[in-house]
Amino acid sequence: MTAELTEHVTDGAHTLTGALALRGLTHPHDPAYVFLRDGEHPEPPLTYGDLAAATADRAGALTAAGLAGRPALLLYPTGPEFVRALLGCMRAGVVAAPLQVPTRARSLDRVRRVARDAGTRTVLTTAAVRTDLLERFGDGPELDGLDLIATDTLPARPAGTALPPPPGPDAPALLQYTSGSTGDPKGVVVSHANFLHNAAETRESWPCGPGSAVVSWLPLFHDMGMLFGVILPLLCGTPAYLMAPEAFIRRPARWLEAISRFRGTHAAAPSFAYELCARAAEAGAVPPGLDLSCWQVAANGAEPVRWHAIEAFTTAFAPHGFDARAMCPGFGLAENTLKATGDQGGKPPTVLWLDDDARRDGRVVTRPAAAPGTSPLVGCGRTVGGTRVLIVDPDTLVPSGEDTIGEIWVSGPCVAGGYHGRPALSEQVFRARPAPGHEDGRTYLRTGDLGFLHHGELFVNGRLKDVIVRTGRNYYPQDIELSAETSAPGLHPNCAAAFCVDDGTAERLVVVVEVDGRTARATAPARLRRLVRDAVWDNHRLETDDVLLVRRGSLPKTTSGKVQRRAARGLYEAGTLAAAGPGTP
Repeated sequence: MTAELTEHVTDGAHTLTGALALRGLTHPHDPAYVFLRDGEHPEPPLTYGDLAAATADRAGALTAAGLAGRPALLLYPTGPEFVRALLGCMRAGVVAAPLQVPTRARSLDRVRRVARDAGTRTVLTTAAVRTDLLERFGDGPELDGLDLIATDTLPARPAGTALPPPPGPDAPALLQYTSGSTGDPKGVVVSHANFLHNAAETRESWPCGPGSAVVSWLPLFHDMGMLFGVILPLLCGTPAYLMAPEAFIRRPARWLEAISRFRGTHAAAPSFAYELCARAAEAGAVPPGLDLSCWQVAANGAEPVRWHAIEAFTTAFAPHGFDARAMCPGFGLAENTLKATGDQGGKPPTVLWLDDDARRDGRVVTRPAAAPGTSPLVGCGRTVGGTRVLIVDPDTLVPSGEDTIGEIWVSGPCVAGGYHGRPALSEQVFRARPAPGHEDGRTYLRTGDLGFLHHGELFVNGRLKDVIVRTGRNYYPQDIELSAETSAPGLHPNCAAAFCVDDGTAERLVVVVEVDGRTARATAPARLRRLVRDAVWDNHRLETDDVLLVRRGSLPKTTSGKVQRRAARGLYEAGTLAAAGPGTP
């Protein structure tokens, strides 16, 4: 056993690079990652042996360049160089901050703000991306102060150049920048131990190992895409078949075809992706030979999990072998590395039909399925391993009992160390304690999400700061948005934002809805606005003060596809949202 291996392995790997070293020695020819060009055509597999060698090579080159122990931004498209660079950074002690490759000046501005927050000017990328950025922005100020380094053209490690000592479990592995709605990016400091614990708890909920296969289109720079597409497969020894997010968005059936073709057992996506697939099936855009009987875990998270999307997907793909018991809703966030709770499968997801009036008053009252005046809420499973969830009154900090709505607090080994360079905020968010007399010896992460426990299972209501208060009652924006999105044919899932604005005399309820060209031409704008108003009134007894129809792609969203309501409100108040019309593309 080599020194590189013994430094990392006792009962298993203690770091991600240790896991790679182990697999590179014991299974060098096994495929680790297969990238699907255009979402369909498999490129030659990246084996564990090849990846271990490339990781050492990248780590050596980064060390020789004097970058060891320093932070660096990562700007990579979906592809093998992202994995090589990420693991090379981890082995060299470079604290990587992965971000989306910018395509516009506005997104490049976010890169600059993250660089300032991380305290670095180093940007690692590919030669192709570097050339593209220089051609488009090289004459302007957007790239000033940034050093673009192409890792796929770095010279090999000079002979005799020693790598720094391997990182320990508690060493920072990553800065995961949250994709919130403010202009103030915050980097979550994720350790190697956080990653390993989260992967272990994910595997406990959703067993994954030899004989399994992961298929993912999620962006690799984002926490959900990285955990499911890179980290979990590596630690479980499971091949991952990966495509770019654009390939899925352009034709959602590609994801399902890849699962069928490569016999995928594990795949994860936000709720809206399942709805897009169901719509593709309704439109006849799914091949008849599709076979999803291999799919064991369809993880569903990253936004409120919608019951109608689960029903639509299950109904559409049951004839293709999809088992309803494979649908596994979960709850997670970057501050907890990712997964906090998850449905463990073996049964269809839990759904509660809640009395709307009681829910608006902060109470949980269940009713028969689809009874008048009720709305469905999907359970997000339970904790496993060392993670614990506590429901707490956000004002008094007193823990709540079951079936009482409060803020979701999380404790356990997956909770990250805090926000980079923000000790006061980290203390407030990551090390919260219940009110005196209710302490339990633990510190907790305050998630900012509202929810409740029912028979030990977590149900998520939405973001604490996004709750709309009318006549002393709470209304959840995702419920209003769902009513808007389903009010007229042709409207799309996850393409509405509901929020309140203060005009100086009163708060006004605003609903912004994205509309594509076909829908704008088929239905007059006045009628679309009326349909939205009527749906919100019928379902929630709320008067909508303004319905704004905007072009597709106008609403700001996080990298996981969630609508950023506060950012949308800011654009609305500034009057900069692009109105939709008959000529909308």
